[in-house]
Amino acid sequence: MSLRNRKPGEPEPVVSDGDDVPVTKSPQQQWRSVYAAIYSARALVSLYKKVLSQKRIMRTLSYVAIDIQGSDSISDRMPSLPLDQKTLTEMVKEKNSGILNELGGVRKISGSLQTDEKDGISADEADLARRVDLYGTNRFTKPPTKSFLSFIFEAFKDPTIIILLVCAILSLGFGIKQHGIENGWYDGGSIIFAVFLVVAVSAASNYKQNRQFEKLSKESSDIRVEVVRAGRRQFISVFDVVVGDIVYLKIGDQIPADGLFLDGHSLKVDESSMTGESDPVEIDGRNNPFVLSGTKVIDGIGSMLVTSVGMNTAYGEMMSSINRNLDEETPLQARLNKLTSFIGKIGLAVAILVLAVLLARYFTGNTKDDQGNKEYIKGKTKFDSIMNSVVEIISAAITIVVVAIPEGLPLAVTLTLAYSMKRMMADHAMVRKLSACETMGSATTICTDKTGTLTLNEMRVTEFWLGRELMNDGISSGIAPNVYELLQQAIALNTAGSVYKPNSASVPEISGSPTEKAILSWAVLDMGMNLNEPKQNFEIIQVVPFNSEKKRSGVLMRRKNESSTQTHWKGAAEMIVAMCSQFYDRTGTIKVMDDEERTEIGKIIQNMAAKSLRCIAFAQTNIPEDNEQVLEESRLTLLGIVGLKDPCRPGVRRAVESCRDAGVSIKMITGDNVFTAKAIAIECGILDPHEDMNEAVVEGIQFRNYSPEERTEKVNKIRVMARSSPFDKLLMVQCLKQNGHVVAVTGDGTNDAPALKEADIGLSMGIQGTEVAKESSDIVILDDNFTSVVTVLRWGRCVFNNIQKFIQFQLTVNVAALVINFVAAISSGKVPLTAVQLLWVNLIMDTLGALALATEQPTNDLMTKPPVGRSKPLISNIMWRNLIAQAVYQVAVLLTLQFCGKSIFGVDDKVKDTLIFNTFVLCQVFNEFNARQLEKKNIFKGLHKNRLFLGIIGVTVILQVVMVEFLKRFANTQRLNWGQWASCIVIAALSWPIGWLVKWIPV
Repeated sequence: MSLRNRKPGEPEPVVSDGDDVPVTKSPQQQWRSVYAAIYSARALVSLYKKVLSQKRIMRTLSYVAIDIQGSDSISDRMPSLPLDQKTLTEMVKEKNSGILNELGGVRKISGSLQTDEKDGISADEADLARRVDLYGTNRFTKPPTKSFLSFIFEAFKDPTIIILLVCAILSLGFGIKQHGIENGWYDGGSIIFAVFLVVAVSAASNYKQNRQFEKLSKESSDIRVEVVRAGRRQFISVFDVVVGDIVYLKIGDQIPADGLFLDGHSLKVDESSMTGESDPVEIDGRNNPFVLSGTKVIDGIGSMLVTSVGMNTAYGEMMSSINRNLDEETPLQARLNKLTSFIGKIGLAVAILVLAVLLARYFTGNTKDDQGNKEYIKGKTKFDSIMNSVVEIISAAITIVVVAIPEGLPLAVTLTLAYSMKRMMADHAMVRKLSACETMGSATTICTDKTGTLTLNEMRVTEFWLGRELMNDGISSGIAPNVYELLQQAIALNTAGSVYKPNSASVPEISGSPTEKAILSWAVLDMGMNLNEPKQNFEIIQVVPFNSEKKRSGVLMRRKNESSTQTHWKGAAEMIVAMCSQFYDRTGTIKVMDDEERTEIGKIIQNMAAKSLRCIAFAQTNIPEDNEQVLEESRLTLLGIVGLKDPCRPGVRRAVESCRDAGVSIKMITGDNVFTAKAIAIECGILDPHEDMNEAVVEGIQFRNYSPEERTEKVNKIRVMARSSPFDKLLMVQCLKQNGHVVAVTGDGTNDAPALKEADIGLSMGIQGTEVAKESSDIVILDDNFTSVVTVLRWGRCVFNNIQKFIQFQLTVNVAALVINFVAAISSGKVPLTAVQLLWVNLIMDTLGALALATEQPTNDLMTKPPVGRSKPLISNIMWRNLIAQAVYQVAVLLTLQFCGKSIFGVDDKVKDTLIFNTFVLCQVFNEFNARQLEKKNIFKGLHKNRLFLGIIGVTVILQVVMVEFLKRFANTQRLNWGQWASCIVIAALSWPIGWLVKWIPV
């Protein structure tokens, strides 16, 4: 009798197990009972509130009773999730089989987590939210990011800045004491303000770059994983994985969370990142079902039940203590730091010399004040005046050091890299290592995959051959029933893909690799096969998953309730055919494959490959009961051959031609047979159909068997390598590097990792690439497109070119400022450019100039020049020519103004110094236009496209006007009239025709 219908006064029913022995509930059953009672009570309260809110009165029962026995039916209905997270974490982390057995094994844990082993968890948002509440999200807690104040603090650690501040404070103190607080603070205060401005701009730039790199780091860690939810296999973000999810694993995947092995074949995992052990670990349901987050699948396929996510995994604990190094120094930055150090030493030497000369002139009475009196008279000049003058002299010397050290060079590289990385993301390329940006500009050879990179990776079956006959329209009706059934088994059971069709009217969703998807789509849509039928009638005994070395996959299976087995193989057509001794014809008759038949089938494969079809063959054999139950690899019967078409990507041919024009050699490395490889290479423009292909096309085994000398000699001529293994790709990269090439390599598979690491620039594929390949690469091509690889090449060249532009611009300023201050100090004892003025010039050079020149966009002209190579100097002869010409002109003009400016313009010393300062700054403004083009005479080409450059020039000019006209005391300047401004502009503008004339000089 049910408790619900029991009448008042009736005795309670006695619960018995049949022998009148009271049932003793286990702790787990008691927990489930309590949870069920609480959950039911909450449900009733919720229902009661809902009724009240609707103001409806329902007829109630006189009694309501709930059976809280821990029956299986209740556990099936209630979303209990009763497992303790700490226990689950400890079990997997320590690989504790004792805890696993106590919890009832993998199947019992799966049931407790309300996970169906076939259909996974529900896709209901409420269920997912509850799992997140109970077990957390799959995200790691990272160390706090550096604040803006920390970057300001770091900027103040610069020794030059510290010395400047000390001088400024001393100048401030002596100035106030000598001239009073109203007028005495200007010199010291101006220096302090200028220093703070330089520090703030530098800190802001570094802070922005840091944020940009962190954003890229976050995007690079957002990988996609395949799960099943509500019976549907789908890809989701690794951050959306929850406890109870069933995750599918294949070669190259990074395991997203801790969990337990559910199902799979030959699953091997690299746990070196967690345990330090380099040997692969085999994962199975019997001996080792524990799967650790952060490890990588190196062989086999399988599925796992997620038991811990995020910070509850050992990998999460480890990652939370690691902060990615965002201060990576690239090779170019290292070279620039050496250059900066060298120029800084020269500047320091000049500053010391100037300091010595100025001090000597001051203490020998050779300097005069504004009234023409000697500044120092021994025994008469006050100590305060002496210290004030000495501080001014030291300050002037230090500012020479400041303006001499090209601190803007590293900043220019940083800005260029940050800007180019951001723009490359928009062009479908994510930079993982900073050095790759600049190295790519030096690339001389690109070794590229075929599938997905040169082609669309959208395969479809276009031909099917049964024996020696091409099956055209009405394929399914023309095949003998026995062959049709065997093909159905071969496609349904020997695959890593899946078909999801919720109802008969819906369009099937097909998942898997592009090859698998094409074959499954052909089987379901064209052949009308029911792929669930073989799965229900057969059990799989052994599986050999596909990998790039074997180029085939196999399955050993047995019909349920039978003892005999059969083997099915699928893979590269010529390899499968070589394993066959018989074949099926159209009528379903088995025929012997003699030499003549084998030759004819070989010709069919060649003809298909010549049409750029990928050829996949199916073969099968039955194994008698008394034979050993193993996957037979010989004496098979050929079932048929399918041809898959994967068209070339639009724009690939143009991209290949662009690389050729840029002097970059393209080499296609593919696992397809030589005929398919040739056809695709001709279609993409890598090969010319009329050229001799004996040396241009080789097979992997042929290249492998060359002697080292032969490989070194022939590698430059090879443009296509077919039937290659990952080892062949690695060998080619090594040979090319030995020949002096800068090599870029594309790869998507786990086995491509060695070649990606060995190459100067590793380019992994964002869509088809495995996580192992991505981690081994420097740049991730997000759309798997070769055109994007060429875009990366253009950006790499642009980075190097922009750095050269800035070097030319800044060194011109350094040379001019050093010479003018040095000559003026020695000759007259006065420095025409004050500390504040030189700091302003330094700000123009370091930040605004870097921002203007480092953000130039790549142009097509970059792809018409030969590669930079490994050893090209940073400062080319062309740059020296431009730099020296502009520096000599600026020095000549400024020295003329220094010694003859008063008489030329009829002005006093202060106006003369202002004219020198104004002309010097405007010369840099006009010279920025010259720096835009290192070689071309038309410096205005493409100027309208770079609004940032024009904006920075405008801001610089406006600020200079403010400095001269409105900040007289701060900048130590005098207002200029219209004629004087016009003279400064004309003098500065003469740098344009000088730059144009100089470019006619050959170098």
